[in-house]
Amino acid sequence: MDEHSLRIYCALEHMKQALLQAHDVVAQEVYSDGSIRIGPSHIGHNTLTSDNNIDNDYSGHNGNELNDSRGDGLNDTVCDVTRVRLVQFQRNTDEPLGITLRMTENKRCVVSRILNGGMIHRQGTLHVGDEIKEINGKPVSNHPIQYLQQMLRDARGSITFKIIPSYRSQPPPCDIYVKALFNYDPKDDDLIPCAQAGIKFSIGDILQIISKDDHNWWQAKKAILPKNIDETMINNYYGSYDNSPAGLIPSPELQEWRIATNAIEQARDGNANCGVFGRKRKVMKDKYLAKHNAVFDQLDLVTYEEVIRLPEFRRKTLVLLGAHGVGRRHIKNTLITSQPKQFAYPIPHTTRLPKKDEENGKNYYFVTHEEMMRDIANNEYLEYGTHDDAMYGTKLETIRNINRQGLMGVLDVEPQALKVLRTADFAPYVVFIAAPDLSQIKGVNDESLERLVKESELLQQAYGHYFDLIIVNNDIEETIRELQHSIERVSLQPQWVPVSWVY
Repeated sequence: MDEHSLRIYCALEHMKQALLQAHDVVAQEVYSDGSIRIGPSHIGHNTLTSDNNIDNDYSGHNGNELNDSRGDGLNDTVCDVTRVRLVQFQRNTDEPLGITLRMTENKRCVVSRILNGGMIHRQGTLHVGDEIKEINGKPVSNHPIQYLQQMLRDARGSITFKIIPSYRSQPPPCDIYVKALFNYDPKDDDLIPCAQAGIKFSIGDILQIISKDDHNWWQAKKAILPKNIDETMINNYYGSYDNSPAGLIPSPELQEWRIATNAIEQARDGNANCGVFGRKRKVMKDKYLAKHNAVFDQLDLVTYEEVIRLPEFRRKTLVLLGAHGVGRRHIKNTLITSQPKQFAYPIPHTTRLPKKDEENGKNYYFVTHEEMMRDIANNEYLEYGTHDDAMYGTKLETIRNINRQGLMGVLDVEPQALKVLRTADFAPYVVFIAAPDLSQIKGVNDESLERLVKESELLQQAYGHYFDLIIVNNDIEETIRELQHSIERVSLQPQWVPVSWVY
């Protein structure tokens, strides 16, 4: 920073106040009666007992207590710098301090976390592990954490902490992006240390992870998508420049533990889902190769997926998901016949004999049973099944050939196929065709339609975190128009994709 820029910066009102405040705090630390240096030349019984609130123990990493022992074996370097400090700052707004506290086993109040971007983080006055002795002259001992947190929330004006600093090294900065695969509201979470510090998010939200220092609670904030091309260019280099403070979200380990615990409790109580979807799902699972399914062994324990934002590009494959009978086949055929230079359907392979006038490679590829079984063993099929003693299947190489021709392959498959397709090799755009809303259909009371709606809801609950787009099929022609428009739009804007597609 040159001299001219520095002069302008120092002339800012908030900078003047910060400098004056820093001067006052340093002066009070050095010259006030409450500022007591603890070092080799001062260690002695009289010094340590001159203030009953002063203790030379401090909190170490992960909450373990490190003792100085007040003498023998004390590291001279630590002694030279360990001292009680007074930290003072002004708070005249309702902005949260962005700090949470915890009480150690020895009844010491320490800073457990500092939220990135919050008031305390911006000022740099406190650090994780600092032991707090007093708040505004009031000792914190014998007070529960909830009381102290409320005291900080209510405090206004000048706020003063008497602390014993922690000199543990700070964790390296973390800056990754993840896609949320579940809904979360901190107000409904009885495990979060401070509900006000939590972030509410929904499936599909992109979160910027700021800190993973805490094993159970990560710090994050929602990523801001660019509103215009200039912001897009900036964000391509620097990412989201949202200045709002970070909040707490459950770590993957904590969320997976929560899901597993709830499942065990439901099974114990006999409330596990044993409905139509559960039975059907097991049957459909047999269609897919076990080696493919191993890619997503934790499909039911989904939390976050690390993502990266890429410049605009065209997806290679269009995957249509939905309940049986919702209209996927009609949508697929309409797209292919109306735009044959953009869309194509992978021709299936079969072991049945060709009928009269059937041409190999036109409607089917005809292969022997031995050939198909060999290719299945080599993981060359996306899916396969048996009908009338003949085998049918979609080969992965057929889909790749469509992409090589510059076309988008259109697949109406079962959702388990995503375990194979969600790679850079196929770069799918996953669209869920939802059943129509029964309340919008007057005078219809059909059991088959009700089953369609129920199956659609269950599919969305189980696989909704993998959908790029959801279209409610109230009108088939409108659904097709919306789908075509969405495919064009997504190819013209930056996209968040799984980081595995790039690295």
